[in-house]
Amino acid sequence: MSATPRTYQVRTYGCQMNVHDSERISGLLDEAGWVPAPQDGTPDLVVFNTCAVRENADNKLYGNLGHLKPVKDRNPGMQIAVGGCLAQKDQGLIVEKAPYVDVVFGTHNVGSLPVLLERARVEQEAQVELLESLEVFPSTLPARRESTYSAWVSISVGCDNTCTFCIVPSLRGKEQDRRPADILREVEVLVEQGVLEVTLLGQNVNSYGRSFGERDAFGMLLRAVGGSGVERVRFTSPHPRDFTDDVIVAMAETPAVCPSLHMPLQSGSDAVLRAMRRSYRSDRFLGILDRVRAHLPDAAITTDIIVGFPGETDADFEDTLRVVEASRFAGAFTFQYSPRPGTPAATMPDQVPPEVVAERYQRLVELQDRITHEGMQSQVGRTVEVLLSQGEGRKDGAARMTGRARDNRLVHLTRDPACRPGDVVSVEVTGAAPHYLLAEGPLLSHRRTRAGDAFEAGERPSTPRVTLGMPGIGVPAPLPAVPSCS
Repeated sequence: MSATPRTYQVRTYGCQMNVHDSERISGLLDEAGWVPAPQDGTPDLVVFNTCAVRENADNKLYGNLGHLKPVKDRNPGMQIAVGGCLAQKDQGLIVEKAPYVDVVFGTHNVGSLPVLLERARVEQEAQVELLESLEVFPSTLPARRESTYSAWVSISVGCDNTCTFCIVPSLRGKEQDRRPADILREVEVLVEQGVLEVTLLGQNVNSYGRSFGERDAFGMLLRAVGGSGVERVRFTSPHPRDFTDDVIVAMAETPAVCPSLHMPLQSGSDAVLRAMRRSYRSDRFLGILDRVRAHLPDAAITTDIIVGFPGETDADFEDTLRVVEASRFAGAFTFQYSPRPGTPAATMPDQVPPEVVAERYQRLVELQDRITHEGMQSQVGRTVEVLLSQGEGRKDGAARMTGRARDNRLVHLTRDPACRPGDVVSVEVTGAAPHYLLAEGPLLSHRRTRAGDAFEAGERPSTPRVTLGMPGIGVPAPLPAVPSCS
């Protein structure tokens, strides 16, 4: 390798798990001697960390690869790598469609990327390496964290569910849980570097503990992480089937756990839920929301909804509208169903015509937008604590700054020159738009934080390559006692 460090750029598509995996990819490349490319320069390496959940993911990847080909032609030493779920799915097809790609790696061997890149450079041929099971838990790998104040922490990988629309279990594998002590140590490392907020990640976080036989492990983990010194704890995503009352109580009794919850509905029709192989029905789902709000009256609850699943009738769709109206979601990620090859739903009869799906989708969006706006308006006049952020407000500048309230609502504030991303302020909500709150009065309080200091200094937290992660043999050590457990 030349004396001048080679530069890289990581392009991420898809879910929070992919965003966190990209932090691991960046950490690996840093460790191998690469450096992030300047925004105005041509990188020596572009890594695509891909998603396979939606139909346009394929088109987006191959389109972007096509745009990059002339760039690579002008820069013979440039390398291109493709990883993530789409790589795990398409495997060697990627280099057939785009023979100028140097490396294809999957979801189970992220840690192999630097070796594969060097092998491709030396041998001058594409390296395609994918494993069928996890090579090493991603959290054992180094990470270049993107934020000074907020961090992702994986508690599990893979998924044991069999939803008929979802390709993720076949690409991410069976669920594997990290040891509680390893998770807590990673959180402590982040807190020591000034991180204020952690989000616990898993394909189904509240089934955590199943692999080592501890049914109530996720509630206990929430309490333990909440007692670690971190100020805000979030998690995503749970599954209604596994969402138990002990988790609700843990959320309510642990002050650091934020009053926000993402609870995927997918459909309000029991018939469609059955066809999706979602092991709950609408009444159970609504009952969960009622119990959450009984313990956390101000909880902001968001969801995922699919419109136009095969066989969905007008009556089924009306059931979804009814459940959405009753649920009063603070927000929803809504999707028009698109068949994914390799999933049972892709070959189901009674695929809904696209024009019908589009019309239903528009009706759902209009309903949810109204509900979201009403929820925002209910916050006017309240005092909220805001963790200031970077990059979330498109119009941020000399007059405005942006952050997240504890319930995860987006808040736009009048800029104070003393404030930095990572600082914490209190403000009164003075207005509400359909998807954000306004706080246009003076700050009620401003707390400078180590995260803000780190942002100002251009520093980022990092987690080096450490022996955190893969479950060992036998029952793990018990979680440490915290005050809220008594």
